[in-house]
Amino acid sequence: MAQPDDMLDDDDYPAYTMGRAAEIIGCTPEFLRRLGEAKLIDPLRSGGGHRRYSRYQIRLAARAREMCDQGTDMASAVRIIILEDQLEEALRHNADRQDR
Repeated sequence: MAQPDDMLDDDDYPAYTMGRAAEIIGCTPEFLRRLGEAKLIDPLRSGGGHRRYSRYQIRLAARAREMCDQGTDMASAVRIIILEDQLEEALRHNADRQDR
């Protein structure tokens, strides 16, 4: 079983409640719900049905908030972020293959 310190160092560990995630990002819980509906983030649900966010998801939401604050509509911001992440992953994959 993972130790608590290991989990908190894990970018994908859902350590943050919706309220805390919204506070960190500087947005409303509704903004986070809409990002979920737009399929940018899919928070884990606790046993009681509460949304729990990881640091990675918080970073994605913060990027979306920044883009929306600059005038980009949410659907476009979500698409851009997804494409940027796919490109980053492809570049990492290519770099790994070249190192072999």
